[in-house]
Amino acid sequence: MYDELKQDVMKQSKGIGIDKIGFASVDVFTTLKERLKVQQENQYQSGFEKGTIEERTTPRKLMPEAQSIISIALAYPSKLENAPRSTKGDRRGQFCRASWGTDYHHILREKLEQLGEYLKEKHPDTQYKIMVDTGELSDKEVAVRAGIGFTGKNTVLITPEFGSYVYLGEMITNIPFEPDQPLEEDCGNCNLCVDTCPTGALIQGGQLNAQKCIAFLTQTKDFLPDDYRKKIGNRLYGCDTCQVVCPRNKGKNFHLHEEMEPDPEVVKPRLKPLLRISNREFKETFGPMAGSWRGKKPIQRNAIIALANYKDETAVDELIDVMKHDPRLVIRGTAAWALGKIGSESGKTAILEAKEKETDESVLAEMEKGLEFFTAPLS
Repeated sequence: MYDELKQDVMKQSKGIGIDKIGFASVDVFTTLKERLKVQQENQYQSGFEKGTIEERTTPRKLMPEAQSIISIALAYPSKLENAPRSTKGDRRGQFCRASWGTDYHHILREKLEQLGEYLKEKHPDTQYKIMVDTGELSDKEVAVRAGIGFTGKNTVLITPEFGSYVYLGEMITNIPFEPDQPLEEDCGNCNLCVDTCPTGALIQGGQLNAQKCIAFLTQTKDFLPDDYRKKIGNRLYGCDTCQVVCPRNKGKNFHLHEEMEPDPEVVKPRLKPLLRISNREFKETFGPMAGSWRGKKPIQRNAIIALANYKDETAVDELIDVMKHDPRLVIRGTAAWALGKIGSESGKTAILEAKEKETDESVLAEMEKGLEFFTAPLS
């Protein structure tokens, strides 16, 4: 009976727009458990993780009746059509591909809910628990066990059909579906992602230090550590480097879901307008995408750093205004640093003036960093 139900579910999944589906056991993820212990010991975790190590590796801790897990994958686009150009005086930032279009959490959760409703119709005693990215289980580890793909040295899931440009989600169920076989593939001798990671966050193939990963750093809300400011370039949210260089992603560009199509002006926005965007404007423009979940503060901080990396002198007046009047310490201080990085005399004068009135030690420290650019030897 369950074999037939499994076939029905697979057929239904295609009908509702799921690109790949696989079935996994609810056995403890023992290898992951050991890796998480090492990650915790070395303080490699991001802090965004949910649950204890036991909860993250033992499905029955989350659902005692669990008998199997259904894993799904949806492919997203990797190429931006009609991408606007970033030009002198009109510089732009960028959101990573995983943040294009409508927030994938909503898209996958809706697909899984549809699948859950179908299961209840076919098997009224069905119980299920849905997770997409923010749950305790590792979407990637479930997908690997379910035969959806394999883990690359860049720590992301790679599928034969779509490369790593896929969103993942899963459903724990009380139905004993027969598990699928994991793929017997790996990256072989390729080490491009490890070698090209801008911050060296990939410690070795398959081990990530999230604290050094640009994708994580762009989502933090405090001052960005000095060592990483140049390295984030013009990234506003996320990082695609380890995916872009991956040979398995060559030629992979799928436009299968209309809701995932990016608006070029939103995913490559002008930087200067971001400095003065209101909460309402931010919510209306960026609210529907995954990259907005931390609010506008990290995006604005990253935009300021991007303008500094571009040495955009046309942004000096606006940065001065931000430094003098923004009530947020991180934004005010980062603007002072950026003015020093850009290096205009009007910026220097403004920092000296603002320094006389500033009372916060962290902002004053950033002002000192900004002023140091004017005395540092040219390299």
